[in-house]
Amino acid sequence: MVQAINLKKGMVFSQDGKLIRVLKANHHKPGKGNTVMQMDLRNVESGAVVHKTMRPTEKVDLVDITKKNAQYLYNEGDIYTFMDTETYEQYEVSSEQLGDDKLYLMPNIEVQLEFANNSKLLGVELPSTVTMKVTHTEPGIKGATVTGSGKPATMETGLVVQVPDFIKEGEELVINTAEGSYKSRAEGSK
Repeated sequence: MVQAINLKKGMVFSQDGKLIRVLKANHHKPGKGNTVMQMDLRNVESGAVVHKTMRPTEKVDLVDITKKNAQYLYNEGDIYTFMDTETYEQYEVSSEQLGDDKLYLMPNIEVQLEFANNSKLLGVELPSTVTMKVTHTEPGIKGATVTGSGKPATMETGLVVQVPDFIKEGEELVINTAEGSYKSRAEGSK
C-alpha cells in the first residue's frame, strides 16, 4: 500500500480489480480547502484515460513491475511488435496500451517492456530521449535566436513539438520523451 501523495508518473496500481497507470500526478493546494492530488490515469487493459482527484492520504495497492530490455521492431496497424534482446522472444503491444508513447517509437529503439507480477505485459518504458527527423516546419527566420517563442515542427512519427525558430526541415533533433519537448539538435545535425 502506498499513499496517493507518493504516486509518480509511470507507477501502476490495482483498483477494483483493474490495473491503473499514472500518466500525471500533481500536488494541488486550492485557495480554500485541503490539498489534493490531481492525476491523469490510464486503465492498462482498455486504454481509457480519466482525470481523478484523490486525497493525499488515500492508499492504493502498488503493483510489482518487472522490466525486460527490448527493441522495437515494427507495427502492423494498431499492433506494435517488440523483441526481448536477451531471449529474442517477440511481444505484441496494442496501440491503446501504448497511448501517446507510440509517437516516440523509432525503428530499432531500445525500450523496456513492463510486466505486472512477472506475467502480464503492461506496456513499454521509453528512453529519456529519442532522436527524430523534422518532416515539416515553417521556414526559419533569418537571425532567429534561441530565445524566440518557437514554432511547431512535425517529426517523422507524426509527433508535433515546439522548436526554436532556427530549426529547418530535415534536421535531426533530440526529443525529451517525458515532456514531449525539444531538447537539442542531434550530434552532427546542422
